[in-house]
Order: sequence, then structure tokens, then C-alpha cells
Amino acid sequence: MLRLKIACIGLSLALAGCSSVPLKEAGTLTSYNQLGPAKGKFNKSRTFVDAKALGSIRSVSISPTVFSPSAAFRVKEARDRALVLNALDRAMCVALSDKYQVVPAGQPSDLTVKTVIADLVPTDKITAGVSKAVSLGSSAVLPVSIPRLPLGFGGLAVEAEALDRNGTQRAAMVWSRGANSFTTEARVSEIGDAYSLGAIFGNDFSRMLVTGKAPSGWHISIPSGQRIKSFLGGKPKYAACEVFGRAPGLFGMVGAKVGAPPSWTDKSAKTRPTSLAVQGPPATLQ
Repeated sequence: MLRLKIACIGLSLALAGCSSVPLKEAGTLTSYNQLGPAKGKFNKSRTFVDAKALGSIRSVSISPTVFSPSAAFRVKEARDRALVLNALDRAMCVALSDKYQVVPAGQPSDLTVKTVIADLVPTDKITAGVSKAVSLGSSAVLPVSIPRLPLGFGGLAVEAEALDRNGTQRAAMVWSRGANSFTTEARVSEIGDAYSLGAIFGNDFSRMLVTGKAPSGWHISIPSGQRIKSFLGGKPKYAACEVFGRAPGLFGMVGAKVGAPPSWTDKSAKTRPTSLAVQGPPATLQ
């Protein structure tokens, strides 16, 4: 009975354990006029997609994602910024490989994807560490572990667009999401949540390009063989994805479960292909 009561307390805490990050425009899209109204509460987005035009697309190139000056200013270490960027680009590159031929950035392609991280809310490392310790400790004495404590969550706001050979916008998305107690593992790093959320955005935007439809709600599907292979750290389908580093695989999954910083398991920061931030003076933090 005591175990059940404690488990219920943990569940009650988790029900309130979702953070909300406002949508934020970085001013880098060629146009915001075609974006629809904001949708979602915790996972917010405004989208535009020209499904008819995307039907003739065969090849895609991914311009390496960059930070807006204000977002870059929120992360102290260049290595950590690179890890967030690579996680986003890697997820997008692998997901797009299911339908399109992905060619290296700068080479001719039917579609070019450009992405900017507009804002980043750092994870509170101390709170994340305490939360992970409580969760791991409870799993040893309770039927279920206590979810992540609803404190110190990080978040991410991103904008991206896909341009055809003529520079015409064929898809765009302004997106934001915060971490939560259920699906975001607490990691002792200021980019712990942003690292996970970057990969989620990469998958969301890619799904819109592949399906021609704006993503909505939970999406469950059987991953392709090439995605499973890449997730486990194997060679990606297209060499263009290699510049974003390979996923840390099972080693990364174990690291996330015990709360290890992404830098302990993901070594891709050493090979980040371009500069890490949009040029310009950093904005003053409030």
C-alpha cells in the first residue's frame, strides 16, 4: 500500500510536469506570410507546406543548422552548441533519407533545407541531477520509478524552411517545445533537454516534407531499416549525413537513462561542418 501511495504521488507530480516554450521568430525565413495559425499547447507550431510542389522532389540538401545570436548566447560551450545542432541535423538527414536522395550541402538539389534555432532554454543541471537520482532510487524499491520532477526543464524554439531550385519557399515551420516529465530524460547538462528536443524537431519537419502534411499529435510508425541502423550508430544511407556524426546508439541510450551529459556519449561535436551561430551581436537575456 505504501509503495502504491508513493507511486501515485510521483504520478501526480508528473501530470504537472510539462514546460511550455513560446514560439519565436528569428527573422531568417524568406517569408512568414504563408504560415498557418499557431497550434498545440506544449508542442507549438505554425506551418506551411506545398504538397503538390513537393510531389516532384527527388533530391534534398541540408544546410547545417545555426543558432540565432540570442540562442547561442544561452549556451556557454561551443561543444555543447555543436551537439544540439548535430542532433537536429542528423535526425533530419536520416528521416529525409527514407524518401529523398540527400546530397551534400552546396551541391545542386531539388530542395534545400535551412534551419535556425531561434531560442534555447537551458536545463537546470542541479535539478536534473536530483531528479535522476530520485528516479533511479525509486526504481529499486517501487514497482515503477518516479517520473522526472517538474522543475528545471529546458526547451527549444526552431524555425526552418525548404526552398526549391528557384529559391521559392515550398515548406516552412516555426516550432517550439519544452521538456516534460514523461518523455524527456533528465540529463546533467544545460543542453540535456535541447539535445533531445532538437532531434524531435528534425523528425517533425522531415515528416512534413515526406508526407506533405503538417505533423499533428503523436506519430507512431514502424521505422525503416536504414533508420534503425542509423539510430544504433551504423553507417547512414547517404554519405551526406556523415558530416553530422553518427548517433551514439545503445551507449547513448544507457547514458540518457543514467542522466549522463550528451558529451559523454556523442562525439560528433568534433566534426561540426560549419560555424555554430548566425552572425550578429548576442541579445541581452532577460
